[in-house]
Amino acid sequence: MSIYKSAINKPVTTILIFVAVIIIGLFSFLKLPIDQFPEMEPPYITVMTTYPGASASEVETNVTKLLENSLNSVDGLKELTSTSKDNMSMVMLEMEWGTNLDEVINDVRSYIDMTKDNLPSGCSSPFIFKFSSSAMPILQYAITADESYPGLDKLLNDDVMPQLNRVDGIGNLSLSGSPERYVYVDINQEKLDAYHIPLEAVGQAVSNNNLNLSSGTVKMEKEQYQLQVRSEYVESSEINNIVVTTTPDGKQVYVRDIAVVRDTIKDLTLDEKTNGRESVRLIVTKQSGANTVQICKDVQAEMAKIQKRLPSDVKIDVIYDSSDYIKNAVYSLEESIMYALIFVVLVVLFFLGKWRATLIIGLTIPISLVVSFIYLLFVDSSLNIISLSSLTVAIGMVVDDAIVVLENISKHIDRGSNPREASIYATNEVWTSVIATTLVIVAVFVPLTMLDGMAGILFKELGWIVTIVVCTSTLVAITLTPMLSSKLLKPHKVHVDENGQIVEEIVKRDWYQKYVVGLLDKVDAWYAKVLHICLNHKAVTLIVVVVIFLASLIPAFMGFIGTDFMQQSDNGRLSVVVELQRGTRVEETLKTARHLETRFEVLAPEIRMINTSAGSNDDANVSAIFSSTTNNKISMTVVCSKKYERERSIDEIAEVLRKELDNYPEIIDYQCTVGGGMRGMVGGSSTVDVEIYGYDFAKTSLLAEKIKRMVSDSIPGARDINVDRDDDRAELKVVVDKEKIARQNLNSALISSYVRNRVNGMPAGYLKEDGDEYNIVVRLQEENRNTLTDIQDLTIPTPMGKQLKLSEVAAVEEYWTPPTIARKNRQRIVRVKITPYKTSLGELATDVQSVMKNIEIPQGVSVRLAGDYEEQQDTFADMGLLMALIVLLVYIVMASQFESFAKPTIIMMSVPFAITGVILSLWITGTSLDMIGALGVIMLVGIVVKNGIVLVDYTNLMRDRGYELNEAIAMSGASRLRPVLMTAFTTILGMLPMALSNSEGSELWKPMGIVVMGGLLVSTLVTLIVVPILYAVMSRHGERDKEKKNRETFIFMQLSDKDKDAK
Repeated sequence: MSIYKSAINKPVTTILIFVAVIIIGLFSFLKLPIDQFPEMEPPYITVMTTYPGASASEVETNVTKLLENSLNSVDGLKELTSTSKDNMSMVMLEMEWGTNLDEVINDVRSYIDMTKDNLPSGCSSPFIFKFSSSAMPILQYAITADESYPGLDKLLNDDVMPQLNRVDGIGNLSLSGSPERYVYVDINQEKLDAYHIPLEAVGQAVSNNNLNLSSGTVKMEKEQYQLQVRSEYVESSEINNIVVTTTPDGKQVYVRDIAVVRDTIKDLTLDEKTNGRESVRLIVTKQSGANTVQICKDVQAEMAKIQKRLPSDVKIDVIYDSSDYIKNAVYSLEESIMYALIFVVLVVLFFLGKWRATLIIGLTIPISLVVSFIYLLFVDSSLNIISLSSLTVAIGMVVDDAIVVLENISKHIDRGSNPREASIYATNEVWTSVIATTLVIVAVFVPLTMLDGMAGILFKELGWIVTIVVCTSTLVAITLTPMLSSKLLKPHKVHVDENGQIVEEIVKRDWYQKYVVGLLDKVDAWYAKVLHICLNHKAVTLIVVVVIFLASLIPAFMGFIGTDFMQQSDNGRLSVVVELQRGTRVEETLKTARHLETRFEVLAPEIRMINTSAGSNDDANVSAIFSSTTNNKISMTVVCSKKYERERSIDEIAEVLRKELDNYPEIIDYQCTVGGGMRGMVGGSSTVDVEIYGYDFAKTSLLAEKIKRMVSDSIPGARDINVDRDDDRAELKVVVDKEKIARQNLNSALISSYVRNRVNGMPAGYLKEDGDEYNIVVRLQEENRNTLTDIQDLTIPTPMGKQLKLSEVAAVEEYWTPPTIARKNRQRIVRVKITPYKTSLGELATDVQSVMKNIEIPQGVSVRLAGDYEEQQDTFADMGLLMALIVLLVYIVMASQFESFAKPTIIMMSVPFAITGVILSLWITGTSLDMIGALGVIMLVGIVVKNGIVLVDYTNLMRDRGYELNEAIAMSGASRLRPVLMTAFTTILGMLPMALSNSEGSELWKPMGIVVMGGLLVSTLVTLIVVPILYAVMSRHGERDKEKKNRETFIFMQLSDKDKDAK
């Protein structure tokens, strides 16, 4: 017994099965976390090594190159990049997507172990870590204060962070720019020299008098006591009374005699301000798999409680809340799904005019969609932008099969069959074509799960969800739909007229019969007439459609349609990085930052908050490693009002800020990027990178500046043209005379230690207060260490008790050195990054290539284009191969169904005209083709051939029943026109909200909506004409071949009979 007969015969079982599915689906929905994207593990591993006191060049030579040569042998390595900075080396390994990073880390650790012995003695052990989407910040706060600012670090660590750590799902909390309490012992060099005391003696005295030591145990009567000698400082002022030494005449020298003790905050290295007020940035990450929206909600609620307990001058403001974007994007997609659902139901109601039939088809949608929630829960995924977009894509297709089945059932009922018989017979007629069309969709979407890279992240989940939803809809169409039709659809009433004839009673629906049915009848008649004309003029018709197709290619070949990697999203955030003249002091950098903040707020009233960082972040955390701020750099996060609250787009606001930055001669470079500047993340600014390879920085830097200048002068659509290598900076180099230090029983390590102690300071223990520890640092006062002469006059003690000037054993020289050295695949590299403005990424790359043709490349230097443009090219190449694979799979499915090579070829002829619609829709709307739009093109292969399958399958059925070719084609066209139009319009209108939405996050999926709507509209119209004509042409050709073969066989048999007779 067939599955549809079983469903009809067992209605209770059928209903309860689908009720159970709905209940499980809704339960799964309630359990799903909400996030921006599926949990992802980018295939990057970073090896970080510190080499204190080494310049960037020394780090490159002694650390980075050694690690690169070793790590280059790691299996599955795609690309090897590195950055060498002062004191630190970072080597990043990019693996192929899908690689097991845990196994790679084991390999990396093995290679490092083999290299470790060759690293310099002062090097730290290399540290390995991998990236994860859960390590990205989900919340950032700016905590501002006035009089409470000096104690803000303690306040945050004691009162705020412990409270937040109790929130379920919190991963990590970190602070940036926090005013740490320090105790500085600033020594006067002249007084120190007058007493002939080395600085180290002061440090040791301060440290040795700040101890808690166990001195054994004491037994007294029946008790035993631990003996403790306590000498810790209770207050910082106690340090003043420490005796450093005693002079030969018996005078005691106290710390207060030679130094000033300052209990203050740590010297300014990184300054954070929000809207002009001193601030600290609090960064929140989540645990892997946790619900981002829920965590943000809980943290915000906890912050509201904390705010009430804080001093009145301490304010907490949100810089970045990822849940805002997620909620807006999710709401937008839910809205799109709702509108698509309404449109689909209206289309069905319009064509069928029966509320019962509309209800039956409408039930397919929720049943199919809830199954996707079961899948998401099963694979530990989340309700995110990708999964919801997948449902938006699928919603127009889930009713297709039910429409085909129910429309055929309705026809049989209209012809007089009772609903039960009609449901069985009609489903039997179309179930093979329904299965075939579903297999076509599966053939389109399952290969998407094989993609790698960013395309894999976006499309893998989409491929599985659409496949599962469409397969579920097919199951519903051949079980629940015929079962409900047999119960809910009513046969037409009949009566016997006066002549004894059975006459059908027509239910009165005057307006529907008059307007809708009348319109559809006219469309049927017009289509029949056009099809008849075209069948009589096949050659002319085919020539016309071919000319239309070729003409539609003109906009593409003429360059009217641009290409992008991904559409830029307007999330109301800008990242501005400003570089001032090299050598600018951080205090001057801050003044410029304050002025820019004021000007930005005047020029762009849409700005709600500006968070500014300037200086060097010397914190030992990952955010510090990737920080772009230095003493001469300003980093700004500009937060604007919501998209719907302002008239100007984020791009227009960015352009206003760029024009303002052009007015400052002290600014030598700047970047103003949309979306927070997180390259590679969805919705951010894309770039074309010009990569310049060569060892000689004099050549590569000069070439980079030349490219920057020519691109700026020649390409109107180029913005934020940035050379990623900083200019060489001045450093002081202490060149030790080894013979002189040997005579004084000194060595280079001691000289280095002495210089560091006097300039940066010597750690001398901690001041403990209320369970917290604060660093005590002994150093020279600033007046004794801020000029070249001061450094030359530093006092160096010898083991023999002498005091030498540094200049007596070493030369202090000024020289220029690169602050950072970037390498890629073991070659030095300089990049010129270019962001498109009012042009596509592909057009910008073409313009850059034209400029590059006019630039002479020096010997020993090579140049190539990379960045997001390279990733776009790679992704498009992968999707091109995927397209070819999908076309082949679709052809195989159809050839298997029809047991023919010709009929699938006929149906596949509708695909090129989908491309016609794609090109025209992109051209008319001014939209560039990006990765998401390319996915829409791939989807069209499966969608457009479904209509052809329905037409060809029904034509075959009519011919099997004995109808002549043209009659069978005409009957098939007339019978299948409305189902074809219904399925086309449900998909088109299902995509309409996606194509027209202007809400936050809608930019990402808009190209897909435009592409599918345009391609399906044109291909449907052409399919209704071209497929029947090609069917007629190829069938007649086949019949002639068959007749010829039959004649040849007949003649051969006659000749054989004559030969037998002759014998």
